[in-house]
Amino acid sequence: MMTEGGGRVLLGLCAAVLVGAALQAAQAIFAPVAFALFVIALVWPMQRAAQDRIPAGLALIGTVLVTLAVVAGLAYGIVWAFGRVAQWVVANAGQLQSLYAAKIAWLETQGIAAAGVVSDQFDVRWLVRLAQAVLAQLQGIVSFVIVTAVFVLLGLLEVRPAAAQLAGLDAYPAARRVLAGLAASAAKLRAYMLVRSFASVLTGVLVYAFARFMGLDLAAEWGVIAFVLNYIPFLGPLVATVFPTLVGLLQFGSWQAVVTIFAALQVIQFLIGSYLEPRLAGKQLSVSPFMVLAAVFFGAFLWGVPGAFIGVPVLIAALTICEQFPGGAWVARLLSGRHPGPG
Repeated sequence: MMTEGGGRVLLGLCAAVLVGAALQAAQAIFAPVAFALFVIALVWPMQRAAQDRIPAGLALIGTVLVTLAVVAGLAYGIVWAFGRVAQWVVANAGQLQSLYAAKIAWLETQGIAAAGVVSDQFDVRWLVRLAQAVLAQLQGIVSFVIVTAVFVLLGLLEVRPAAAQLAGLDAYPAARRVLAGLAASAAKLRAYMLVRSFASVLTGVLVYAFARFMGLDLAAEWGVIAFVLNYIPFLGPLVATVFPTLVGLLQFGSWQAVVTIFAALQVIQFLIGSYLEPRLAGKQLSVSPFMVLAAVFFGAFLWGVPGAFIGVPVLIAALTICEQFPGGAWVARLLSGRHPGPG
């Protein structure tokens, strides 16, 4: 017979599976809402500071306009950079096929029957179709940004009333804990994005400078892509390294140049992601690397690229709220990645 504790665990797992399925099925609704809450947590202090000096309506309009300008700039950069790379792949499809054939012929001269193993699995037309699919997906960014902006506008109007309602629920101590957890989460998310943005800008500049130094095609595009993808831990830097390396293989046709490009980009990503960022973030933002990677993969599984981006902020917020409750503090401590010790 199943014990009461075992039944609760099973019930919890079933509930988690159902919630995950619902989040995935209703991506068109939940993804913009999640991003809107994330943006509100970032920009609310700016609106609050503006409301102390100008009327609330003007402060709201100014905050929304500044937020839209920043988001539109990022969206334009993403569309421009990835669109240019996709166009480059389409324009150079013939060279890609020739390079592939040349490498297969070289392997054959070395006594390796590679053609029979992989020739049927590789077709440059597949790369062209992939590039065209990327261009089509990028067009959906505009509608996503518009829907998110509407939620941000409505959400900013509700921040103070919602906080006042939670603060007024004296009979429910959990409400005050939730309010404290939300405030702490917003502060951590702002610190996280500040550190991540600085690291992303630095990564993009260094990648651009190195690509220009090497004479690599699409140097500016690789800098923008490295900047954007650095917001996605682990997977983003890997993609931002592999793609320029493949272009370098086609452009230079030299394994020495390819190794140099790959190694240099890896050094840039490692120094910034594994050395600089942890020291800037400090212990308050430390999260287990295992959980960070799991959050990225789980977010990507639910909502694709937007989910991969928002996965870590959601994890930080969830762990911060858990810290406010005695029953959940041990979960936050376990997944924080910090060594146990006093303080």
